[in-house]
This record gives sequence, C-alpha cells and structure tokens, in this order.
Amino acid sequence: MGKRILIVDDEKAIRWSLGEALAGAEYEVSEAPNGLTAVKKFEEDPVDCVVLDLKLPDIDGLRVLRKIKAIDEGVSVIMMTAYGEIETAVEAIRGGAYDFIQKPFQLEKMKVAIRNALESSGMRAELGDLRKKEREAYNFKNFIGRSAVMQQVFEKIKKIGASKASTILIQGESGTGKELVARAVHECSGAQFPFLEINCSALPETLLESELFGHEKGAFTDAKFRKKGLFELAEGGTIFLDEIGEMGVTLQSRLLRVIENKTFRRVGGVKDLRVNTRIISATNRDLKRAIDEGKFRSDLYYRLQVIPIHLAPLRERIEDIVPLGNHFISVFNKEFNKGVKKVSPAVGKLLEGYRWPGNVRELKNVIERAMLLEAEDELLPEHLPPEIVHEEAPAVSKGEAKSLDDLYPMSLESMEKILIGKTLAESAGNKSKAARVLGISRQTLREKIKLYGIE
Repeated sequence: MGKRILIVDDEKAIRWSLGEALAGAEYEVSEAPNGLTAVKKFEEDPVDCVVLDLKLPDIDGLRVLRKIKAIDEGVSVIMMTAYGEIETAVEAIRGGAYDFIQKPFQLEKMKVAIRNALESSGMRAELGDLRKKEREAYNFKNFIGRSAVMQQVFEKIKKIGASKASTILIQGESGTGKELVARAVHECSGAQFPFLEINCSALPETLLESELFGHEKGAFTDAKFRKKGLFELAEGGTIFLDEIGEMGVTLQSRLLRVIENKTFRRVGGVKDLRVNTRIISATNRDLKRAIDEGKFRSDLYYRLQVIPIHLAPLRERIEDIVPLGNHFISVFNKEFNKGVKKVSPAVGKLLEGYRWPGNVRELKNVIERAMLLEAEDELLPEHLPPEIVHEEAPAVSKGEAKSLDDLYPMSLESMEKILIGKTLAESAGNKSKAARVLGISRQTLREKIKLYGIE
C-alpha cells in the first residue's frame, strides 16, 4: 500500500486534480472540504502527509495545523497559500509545517514537495528510534555495579541529571567507563540536544582550539570557510572533553573564560558568542600533581569539578566483576548468535583474582575474545588469557609471608589478603591510615576486610 495523503481545500477542482495526480503516483488519497472535517478525519484515521490550504471556510489553516500536530506531531504538513500570504506561511513553518507552496502551483512541484516531506518524516522517525535506543543504552539504571562505590556513583548521576549542573569532572583509570558515565548524565537530564565529545589528547593545540571554538574565514592559511565549533554545535546540550589533563595551558585559559563568562570567540573572530552548554570533563591523570608541576591551571581545575565523580578501578570493586562478565556474555550472545552460559564458579574465581589493569574495558575484551575463538557453550578456565589463569598455592601459615619466595606463585587474592592484614597490623588497626598507605578508599578497605574475613 502506498503512502496516504489527505488533501484539505474548499475548492473541489483543486482536490480533484491534485487527487488524480497523486493517485497516479501510487499514493492513497483522501479529501476534506473544510478544517473541521479534516481534523475529524485525521483523528479517526491518521495519514502520512497533509496538504492543507491556509484559507478555509470554517477555521483557518493555522488552527487546523495546530490541531493535527497535537494529534500526531510527526506528520508532515504542506501548506497551500495564495499570493500575499507569505508572512502567514512563515508562521505556519514555525508552527511545524514542513513546507508551503503558492497557488497556483505546478503538479510536479507539489509531488516533489510531498515526496521530500515523506522522506523527511521517515528520517525523523528513524532518528527518533535511534535516539530512544541511545537513551535506553546509556540509562544509568542499565549500568552494572552492585558495589557500594558504584551505587554512590549511580545516586550522584540521578541528582546531577535533576539539577542540570554546569561543570562535572569524572576521574578514574583508563577503562573504568568515564564516557559511559558522561553519556548517562546527559541522558538522565532529559536533554533533547546534542552530546558532542572530543579527545583533547588526539589533536595538536591549534587544531583542538578550532574544533572547540570554530574559526572565521581567513583566520589562518587553510581557513577557506567559516566553521562552527563544538561549543556552538552543542548548544543546549553537552560537550564532553575527554582526557582534559592533556590540554595545553594556553587553551586552558580560553576554556576557563568560557566557563566564567559563558561567552567565547571563534578563532580570528571579534564577536562574543553566548554559550548554553553543559561541560563534562574526564581524565585518568592526577590533576593535582599536574597543577604542582605547572601543567594544569588550579583555577580551571576547581571550576571543572563543581561536581566531581570518581570511578574506582575494577580491582577495588571485586563484587562487580562476575555480574559484569555475565552482562558481557549476554551482550555477545546476541551479537554472535551464541548461547554461552553465565560465568561458572571456577572462571569467576579466576576473574576475581586478577588485577585488571585495563579495568572494565579489559574484562569486556577478554569475554569477547573467548566467545569469538571458542565453540563451547560454557566459558572454561582454559579459554582465558594466561595472565588471568594462575595456580593456587598453599596458604602461608597464619597469613604470614617471610619473603617473595613464600608469595610465589600465590594468587593475587591471597597476596592482597596478606598485604591488607599486615598494613592494618602496622597501622594499629587504624583503617583510615591503612587505606592511605594502600592507596584505596576507606569504604573499599572495609569491603575487603569483610570479603577476606580479616580480623
């Protein structure tokens, strides 16, 4: 069945001639002689496109347009206007009409307008579906993390989304999911505007400046046209500055001005442009150390971290490893059309005993590689990389280890238990001091004490 068109015009000759032309082009055509009949017909049986006259005997076309759009916002409407009605036609475009055509019109021109309108509505529907899938994919409720530290991150995302905070700094090791958190914040805020990202370490400073702020024609040798930067293109939405710690000090000054004054200039420009964009930054660098080394501005650091988010490494949230592994198995089962079972206790123990220097990204790659290369319906220890598979050694008496020889080839889990026990003993049971020495949070230390049964 062809696309369905509703023609609304009080002139019978126009309805007949246009209807005949469109029926010949394999459209399914219906008619309405006035506005109220058109709205009633559309309510009972919506169509794909409405060709609507601006002047009708009962209610004007603008009111019909608003009523139809209230029923189905996605429908394409083409307005027919008489000479001298351009100003009203422009108002119709602002009200949601796709296009307007002046009477008397050529049938071929009308058919082209209808074809373009239908193609545009199809693209809008596809974009809407993609947008919906993106919102679902980056909804923080779908994130995997039963650990206390991740639950705190999820709670913070909810609060940030509701508050629409301007600047957020996400810190954590590579592979911990900083971009996913940035996207989740954007989606949680209900933003219908763009999420644009750029890696500050991937471009030289001059090119990065142009990408962020745009440039005027002739600003430099290859600037043959004016170009809008990400701060303009992300208007009303979010700009994500990944690896912000790699940004040069000169460009940091410009970014600080944007945050403080809410304005910027294109490269080579003289006019200040307003900024209405949320800035989310991320880094795996220690920015405080970079400040001490003179490589990062302290004033920018404090402006960026109005809302700080810290993502703990995977080794500090062991209870999340198996759930994440099961999640990735489910994802790749769909992608590779397989039926691999969940993580077995044997494999789970090996995964939990590994340090995961690449964090969640490394875990995902390990699961993907195993499922691609192995044909079994169950992940076995031999499917894992050799650095993950290690043999358990007999436990050292009373958790004591006199030398490295006593530790090797002990599991990392056993080594960690001994290290935590000895650090607590040397700290006289002071958990805050022990956590500082170990380089982990006090909350993580408490969870590990409970996990390993350390007294």
